[in-house]
Amino acid sequence: MGELPYGWMLAFLVLLLALGAVEWRRRTAERELSRTLQLFEVSQEMNSTIYKQDLLQKIMDTTSRVTDAEASSVILVDTEKGELFFELALGEKGGQIREIRLAMGEGIAGWVAQSGESVKIDDAASDSRWSSKVANRVDYPTRNLMCVPMTNKGEIIGVLQVLNKRNGKHFSDKDLKLLQSIASPTAISLENAMLYEALEKSIQALKDTVAAKERMESELRIASDIQLGFLPQRVTSLRSIPALSDAGLVHDSMDAPTSSELLMADCVRSMIRPAREVGGDFYDYFMVGDSKLFFTLGDVSDKGIPAALFMAVTMTLIKGKMKANMTPGQLLTEVNRELYKDESAMFATIFCGVLDMVTGELIYSDGGHCTPYTVREGGGLEPLIGVKGLPLGVLEDMEYSDNTACLQHGERILLYTDGISEAEDVQLQQYGMTRLRELVGSEHHLEMDALMMRILQDVDSFTAGAKQSDDIAMLLIKCVGK
Repeated sequence: MGELPYGWMLAFLVLLLALGAVEWRRRTAERELSRTLQLFEVSQEMNSTIYKQDLLQKIMDTTSRVTDAEASSVILVDTEKGELFFELALGEKGGQIREIRLAMGEGIAGWVAQSGESVKIDDAASDSRWSSKVANRVDYPTRNLMCVPMTNKGEIIGVLQVLNKRNGKHFSDKDLKLLQSIASPTAISLENAMLYEALEKSIQALKDTVAAKERMESELRIASDIQLGFLPQRVTSLRSIPALSDAGLVHDSMDAPTSSELLMADCVRSMIRPAREVGGDFYDYFMVGDSKLFFTLGDVSDKGIPAALFMAVTMTLIKGKMKANMTPGQLLTEVNRELYKDESAMFATIFCGVLDMVTGELIYSDGGHCTPYTVREGGGLEPLIGVKGLPLGVLEDMEYSDNTACLQHGERILLYTDGISEAEDVQLQQYGMTRLRELVGSEHHLEMDALMMRILQDVDSFTAGAKQSDDIAMLLIKCVGK
């Protein structure tokens, strides 16, 4: 055979080159397709969960697999402290790893987080940025590594790191590009997972707050019921009030009302409206003989639960120490001495008296309380002025004075707390004593219940929807004897 013509040889070479180019493009396309499929797989894995711990596990597993690395880690940035930390670490020493924190710029991961640049290192130990803090803790030798920043909305939220290419090889530039491609969707998924976790924590905190609020409201309703249980519902005699024992407060059974008690049934009206569920205003009344009515009304300096507790102690002392032959001044002196021993920062203003329904004789003692008024039959008001003492619990050696007055049949005593006189409207203007005196003077003809209701309505009308700032209590005593 003769030699092939030169033209045929040239055509053959062109054909071979063309076939080579096609093969090269085919292999390039296959590599691009493989890379695309890998990224698609990673994207699917990243979007398969919204829970941060599960997502971190998937990131580490998937990244190690697609880069053919022995290990992978996600190190997050704590922006408040300016540190990096391991949110998830597996194995026997996972707890120790989670305790490790790196400063920004410390080690290769810290350098990447600070600079925002990716690195591929063939010999980790010889790199000047290398830190053995983690490797020494877990006793895991690091030969080579890649580390890329995870960025979302221009902010570095962490770094993605893979360690030790399998089979003793080094990571390639293509591996680095692949890891960089993985880092972007990973950062978005991780940011969404962190937001979801924060949302879950907020919802749980809200649930806990609502549950705590409901428990507190329930406890306050119980406390309110207990507090109202201290207050009398009808006129009783001294023999039926609670007695004190070593074990605490013991409630004796109520005896049937006596004829005197039935006679006095219309002589007292009372009301209380705490600014909160419980409060510090209090009142009490009971018979200390066949014709003598003991009554008291007070106001603790605080509000809420502390005031309610102080109020309960004060009322218990009053009931426990009051005797038939004791004057109001003597009673307050003894009660004050006991309250002062508790070294409480609270105190209570108080007014108490003993009214003889037959003779109209009134003996009373004033512990710094709002001045009560005697409402005459003709509508005149006269203040019950006497020697005022200090509120209970202020001075240990305080001796309370007794004052006297005389009431006629049908005349009434109006006691109130400063929740009435100092009630404020939206402009912080106070209701005041002048308004109270004018109202009672013009409405003196009203029956007991109606008069108290009229006072309360006028106060509410004055405040015009402003929040009640203090407890309100009133006591109306009528002389029903001859």
